[in-house]
Amino acid sequence: MNFPENLLYSKEHTWLLVDNTFGTIGITEFAQSELGEIVYVELPRLGQSFKADEIFGSVEAVKTTSDLFMPVSGKVIEINVSLIKEPELVNKDAFGKGWMIKIKISVPSETGHLLSTGKYKKVTGI
Repeated sequence: MNFPENLLYSKEHTWLLVDNTFGTIGITEFAQSELGEIVYVELPRLGQSFKADEIFGSVEAVKTTSDLFMPVSGKVIEINVSLIKEPELVNKDAFGKGWMIKIKISVPSETGHLLSTGKYKKVTGI
């Protein structure tokens, strides 16, 4: 199982790639493997703002649906429109082509509450 060192993780199994005051968000490889085959992804509208831990969308797998939680507060500046036609990209490449949204981070200090790779591995039990 892949746990990229350059990412921050939430206990709700989202990852965050920070680039100055911008962030890219997706779900972890662990999360997609637990869900199984992803068949639908619901993402927010451009310009929507969310606080940390708020639900920003959902993923639907063959047998279950799971909410997506914001790792930090921010405003949506881009969505991965490829996921509309190809939700299985989340299963194939959770940390690459399966990214979900890009945001303008509004409270940069919130990244301090996220988990390092090592701490996230402990959460997953791997």
